[in-house]
Amino acid sequence: MSIEKEFATVALILGSDAETRGVDSFALSLIKAERQARKLVTYLVYQFPAFGPTDVTALRGALGASKHVYFEGFLTGFDALYPRPVHALVGAEYAHLRPRLTEANAYRNKIFHGQLTGRELSRQELVDLAKDINAWCTRLSAGAGGEIGYDGFGRDSFQKSAIPDLWKRYKLQLASVAAYQTFISTEMERQ
Repeated sequence: MSIEKEFATVALILGSDAETRGVDSFALSLIKAERQARKLVTYLVYQFPAFGPTDVTALRGALGASKHVYFEGFLTGFDALYPRPVHALVGAEYAHLRPRLTEANAYRNKIFHGQLTGRELSRQELVDLAKDINAWCTRLSAGAGGEIGYDGFGRDSFQKSAIPDLWKRYKLQLASVAAYQTFISTEMERQ
């Protein structure tokens, strides 16, 4: 799936005259960014030769068992595994977009729990955040696609790369689901 297809629903919402188009496009965009980050990490992990189709359920279970991995943790996990960090994949816009994602996550936590953000965000401010989230995903998609052969939007992140021995580039190695569980708790979980 391409990023354009992934964000097609957001584009429909933004093009509508729905009163809630600001918050709806913001929330959906943020969910897509979080999912992209998760899928990039699970894709990297699946490249280890220790993992194959029979391990997918256990790998999903290991991540699902953690109640403390959030967007930031996926970015940290990517950087802990891969020698070229997320900021290099996003490129020159990282300095502008990363703080916008942090800001969006702070609002998300309030909005998703039915609380007030304290900022009285306008529809346009939420739409602008949604556009910045899309820009982040677009840049990360292009960078990751070129670097690891997967942009984070393919339906199945549990697939082997066309890049031979991609896992040999990594900064550390995982040889079991137990090692992955340890990686999750030490590198990705919010403490």
